[in-house]
Amino acid sequence: MRDIINPRLFRTLLPAVSLAILLAAIFYIQPRAMSYFGLNLMLNLAIPIALATIAQMFILCVNDLDLSIGSYVSLMACIAATLLQETPLLGILAIAGCIAVYAALGALIQLRNLPSIVVTLGMSFVWLGIAVMLLPTPGGEAPGWIRSLMTLKPAYVPFPIIASIVIALVVHIALMKSSYGVVLRGAGGNARAVERSGWSMVRIKATMFALAGFFGALSGIALVGLTTSADANIALRYTLLSIAGVILGGGEFVGGRVSPIGAVIGAITLTLTGSFLSFLRLNPDWQIGAQGAILIIVLALRVLINRLEARK
Repeated sequence: MRDIINPRLFRTLLPAVSLAILLAAIFYIQPRAMSYFGLNLMLNLAIPIALATIAQMFILCVNDLDLSIGSYVSLMACIAATLLQETPLLGILAIAGCIAVYAALGALIQLRNLPSIVVTLGMSFVWLGIAVMLLPTPGGEAPGWIRSLMTLKPAYVPFPIIASIVIALVVHIALMKSSYGVVLRGAGGNARAVERSGWSMVRIKATMFALAGFFGALSGIALVGLTTSADANIALRYTLLSIAGVILGGGEFVGGRVSPIGAVIGAITLTLTGSFLSFLRLNPDWQIGAQGAILIIVLALRVLINRLEARK
């Protein structure tokens, strides 16, 4: 009984509890959503949002913040709908080059002790400018193999749920269970101790930013597979969604405290929030504010749990 009311245990379960409450509310309001077709429709954008959230999680893990991930995902979508479709080799090289730039940004931030918020905010305009140059108006076409992958309809369980589970487990094993993952997370918790152990913080920052660039690229590719075309502004809101997803999933802004499984659950929760608010027939202009209110409620619960932990 004491374990059930343990604040630390409740803190760990809070993302899953929040998702369960939201699902229960959706199924109560709209029972027909409790079906294969309903879940597949509601979770249609869960995969790209989850991938963008994982990308942001890698940056937050080393006490930085990426304000360019939305523009970057938009650029990746534009590259996938143009270069990757027309000249696949050039498209792959362009994506690899962008990931390399991400890694270089991480190294630069560490070497020059620059504020990541300022650097990534500046890069958001760079990514957006390149996307506009590449695709001035909405258009392009998703490669056939991407469309086929993103529109899979496996039996019994919708593909977005399967893909989200795979993403969460793969990143969890790599970051939370591997020895190098311990080092990467340790860099956010105690960078000096990591450096004293012989690890290069420049290399660690470059690695984490490269991983963010890689998962951001996957997010853009997945998004264009769902929309079948691209736009330079297609994923700008992913910046705030990715930050909110990590925080909803139990992540912290400092200390290297992140949870890949929680981040994916947070991304799914935010995806379902849009459907929930639509079922309530809430004006779309108010939906972003309502999502923010849900985030504030969850954060308030986290603060309460932290205080309970401190009392113990």
